[in-house]
Formats: sequence, structure tokens, C-alpha cells
Amino acid sequence: MSSNREIVCPHCAGINRVPDDRPAQAARCGKCKEPLFVGRPAEADAAMFEKQTRRSDVPVLVDVWAPWCGPCRMMAPEFEAAAKALEPDVRLIKLNSEAQPGVASQLGIRGIPTMLLYAGGREVARISGAMQARQIVSWARSQLDTTRG
Repeated sequence: MSSNREIVCPHCAGINRVPDDRPAQAARCGKCKEPLFVGRPAEADAAMFEKQTRRSDVPVLVDVWAPWCGPCRMMAPEFEAAAKALEPDVRLIKLNSEAQPGVASQLGIRGIPTMLLYAGGREVARISGAMQARQIVSWARSQLDTTRG
């Protein structure tokens, strides 16, 4: 008997059960029919952030940023390149701290850019400062390896 992973759609936030033996890269949302993985970070409001980090069986890497932040703008294409490398093993989302100040405050964000890594519904790691794509990928993978034991 096959087991399933719950994967939250980055477009409509629908929760999809994807069989473990089916490639997630090819899966489409049962609600909106969009691909579950598109090789780029999804923009997240408070509701999308909550659903992605709490309900997804796929680890979630969050980039907390703001439009006025120079290092954040410099890191944006690097974060997008990291999405191409990490998906479908990790979901990447962007949380605009200016548009979502309540979420940023709740998360205790003191500086941006800050990346938060979630696995199993909880934050497992965070790091601040702009990084290159290869550094983002390496950091995320090493943190996930540590949490898996």
C-alpha cells in the first residue's frame, strides 16, 4: 500500500495528497489544476505562509524580505535559482515583511533578508544576510540533513 505526502499548492493553497511513488515535480493541484512545483519561489501572504509551513509534508524555505532592502533585491535572483535546484524536495516562498508586518513580528525578524527553514510544521533553522544560490542550496540541504539525523 502506497503512502501519500501532503503538498500545499503555491497558487491556491489547496492541500494535495500526492502518492510517494508519484513524482511530485509532475503533480498538479486537484483544486486549481496548476503545477505544484514551478521552479521559482511563491509569494506568500499570512494565510499562504501559515498553510505552507504548517500543512506541507515538504520542507519550506522562507525568504523574509522587503522591497526597499538592497541586499534583499540582490538576493532575489539567487533565491529563484535556488528554487530550481531544491524543488520538489523543498518548497521556496517569499514573505514581504513590509506587506506582512504582523507575521514578520510574530517570527521575531530583526533584520532582512532572513531565511527560515521549516520541516514537520516547525522552524528548524534560520539565517540572516544575503547569500548566493549555491550557498542557499548548501545551507538548506545541510540543515535538513541535520534534522533528519
